[in-house]
Amino acid sequence: MRYVQLRAFHHVALTGSFSRAARALHLTQPAISDQVRWLEEEYDAALFVRKRREIELTPVGLRLLAATRRLFDAEGEALDVLQEERSLRAGMLRIAADSVDHVLDVLTVFQNRFPGIQIKIVGGNSHSIVEDLLAYEVDIGVLGDIVDERPFEVFSLNVSPVVLFVSQSHPLATRTSLPLDALSAWPLVMREQGSRTRQMLETLAKAQGVPLRCAVEAEGREAVRRIVAAGLGVGVVSDAEFDNDPRLVKIALEGHPLSMREKLICLKDRRNSKSIQAFFATARSVLGAARRDP
Repeated sequence: MRYVQLRAFHHVALTGSFSRAARALHLTQPAISDQVRWLEEEYDAALFVRKRREIELTPVGLRLLAATRRLFDAEGEALDVLQEERSLRAGMLRIAADSVDHVLDVLTVFQNRFPGIQIKIVGGNSHSIVEDLLAYEVDIGVLGDIVDERPFEVFSLNVSPVVLFVSQSHPLATRTSLPLDALSAWPLVMREQGSRTRQMLETLAKAQGVPLRCAVEAEGREAVRRIVAAGLGVGVVSDAEFDNDPRLVKIALEGHPLSMREKLICLKDRRNSKSIQAFFATARSVLGAARRDP
């Protein structure tokens, strides 16, 4: 049994994909597939059920994953011990955020405390952030409500109502609020599939029997903002991420208010990383102090 074969199996099992495991390990997909195949052939054990578009762990694979979790958790702890003295003086912390606004205060304090740590921030929606965390491509996620919190360490950042917004020239610009059923009469500018805000609105509309018309789908919040500012439709965003853009007017959603619960998350098997621990501790201290203020 080779370490590289176990490592390949472990990442495929965690990410649910040979391609995502290859990206996480900076290898090619055929290389990952070969390592897993050699492991299966050497021990005559099927570890995955391979379907057309997905893979599933076999009972043997599930037992092996439990063992490799312990193995790689121990490896991570050993590296933390070796790197403890330098881990908060140098290195990089990778953060994927649906909106960096939710952690700006935390980032400011963290960088003042640990100036040697370089912070890399990438964008994404709730779905892509979870995928990036599972693929070990980022260390920390900042996102709205997640469907399954079990693999993650979670810290709640804030709760913000979901609001509508239009351009200053839009016919709805004089409205301060709008009922959900009135949205069926207006074209919407929506973020890509995987956006938690979009999922929440569509789920509520379906439950209420309100048809929605997505006239434009755009990737990323800034793209949606610019399209709405041009007068092409009604946008949806959490109030905390609205910003004071003079081109736009905010409209409350009547009757069935939606709330976005923004969270700070990391994989449970990486929560002992010193830099991740330090960022979570900073978030708790900064936001805890803010919540105690009258």
